[in-house]
Amino acid sequence: MSEGLRILVTGFGPFPGASFNPTEPLVKRLTQLRRPALDSVKLTGHIFHVTYQTVDRELPELIARLNPHALLMFGLASRTAHLRVETRARNAVTTHLPDADGIRAQKTSIVHGADARPFGPHTANLLHAARTTGIDARLSRDAGAYLCNYLSWRAIEATQQPAGPALASFIHVPLIARDGTAFDATSDVTLEQLVDAGEAMLLELVKLTRRAIVQGAEPH
Repeated sequence: MSEGLRILVTGFGPFPGASFNPTEPLVKRLTQLRRPALDSVKLTGHIFHVTYQTVDRELPELIARLNPHALLMFGLASRTAHLRVETRARNAVTTHLPDADGIRAQKTSIVHGADARPFGPHTANLLHAARTTGIDARLSRDAGAYLCNYLSWRAIEATQQPAGPALASFIHVPLIARDGTAFDATSDVTLEQLVDAGEAMLLELVKLTRRAIVQGAEPH
C-alpha cells in the first residue's frame, strides 16, 4: 500500500439504563496508542449518540469522509461479565427499549425478510488476539436488538459496497466503574484489561485488513 491504513474505532455514549458507557474512555485510549505496528495507521475515534437516526446519519458520513479500510466498533453489554466478539448482526430491532432521545423503533426488523448477516471468519482471529491478554473473551451470535446490533448491521452493509471498508467487527464489553475498576463482584474486568484486549484486537485487525486488501478487496 502506498498510503497508510485508516481504521475507524467507534463507541457509544450513555443510554437509558446506562448513565456511563465504558466504550467512551476505551475508544479514547485506543486511538491514542503509539506503537511501531501503528506507525502507518491513521486511527480515528468516534462516539455515537445512542439513536437510530444518529447511526443512519453519521456512519455514512464518516465512511464518506474518512474512507476507512476497517471498522472496529465497541458497545456495552451491561449484563455480560466477559468480552463478546460478535459474529453476526441479527435482522431484529426492539420496539420496547427507547433510544437515548426517547424514541422507540416502529418495526421489529431492519430489512424485510432478510437473514442475519455475518461479519466474517476474521472474528475468530480477533477472539484469539483478545484471549492472549488473559481476558475472558467469547464469540457471540447474538448482538441483541438495540443500537449495537443496528450499527453492526449497517457496518456489514457498508463492507458490501464497492468502495466500502474491507472489514468490520463489533465487540461488546462488560460494565466497569467510572474510575476504571471492576464494576462489582460479577465481573473482574477493568478498563486497563479492556484497553489491553482492545489493543490486541486492533493490531490483529490491522494485519487482517492489510491481507484482505492485498488479496483483492477494493483498493482505497
